[in-house]
Amino acid sequence: MKIEDHIAFTANHKDWKVGDKLVMMEDHKIAHFLASVSNTVNLKIPEYLTDVMDIARIRNLAEEIGEKEPWEVLKTLKSPGTSRKLNPMIFEDDKKLKKLLLDAAKALLAREALSKKFPVSYPEEPIRGLRTTLLYNEDHINFTAKHGSWIVVKRLIIDDKTPMADVARILASINETTVSKIPVYAGIDLKGIEGWFGDIKKAKSDSEIKALVDKLLTIPIEQYAPEEFAGHAKVYALRIALQKVGLSIDVPSKSLEKYLEKS
Repeated sequence: MKIEDHIAFTANHKDWKVGDKLVMMEDHKIAHFLASVSNTVNLKIPEYLTDVMDIARIRNLAEEIGEKEPWEVLKTLKSPGTSRKLNPMIFEDDKKLKKLLLDAAKALLAREALSKKFPVSYPEEPIRGLRTTLLYNEDHINFTAKHGSWIVVKRLIIDDKTPMADVARILASINETTVSKIPVYAGIDLKGIEGWFGDIKKAKSDSEIKALVDKLLTIPIEQYAPEEFAGHAKVYALRIALQKVGLSIDVPSKSLEKYLEKS
């Protein structure tokens, strides 16, 4: 049986029952849909990490950091002192396992703190209702996509034995897929954005971080994306700027996967 080109996301777990499906496969519609999926999963990832880290305390720390000037936010997020503050918020004694969870905690902290200064989510509404048919009666997370040669299946059936961190892992993995594909369909010039920051290799000193933030705040984003996706491109500009200081706003699915394998 031939499978139609489509993108679909459904989640059915406890009180969370949402879903939508795109079959009108025009590039701009695909980009908008993927951005909506990204926003949806990023809202839920923290909820599924509460068994392994103190999300409330991480958010409180993010509030504190987010009150600083933008360049100071980056400096503080990168500082070893912030990692030391995060360590007690992670519910793991094994040092190697703790490090894997710390990677996720740092990304959550960065997303929360930076949201006070920059757009960290796409300008799209998350999926809030059920606008398509659930394919599985069981609790699950499901993301499928087929468009030409692009075929993706990311699925987790959830039962009583499923660690909640595994749900966070699949959501983080779905986010990574959407993040990688949105620029393709939205016509966002990532190489051009990288070139805008090209004169800054790594931002370590205060002056370098200030210069990086200045470039982020003054980027002529209309040169790197259609007007329809200028807001989306700004989120990519932030991601590229953060690479210069070794930060990310995306929870790494690989770190969670390794944690679950070894724990």
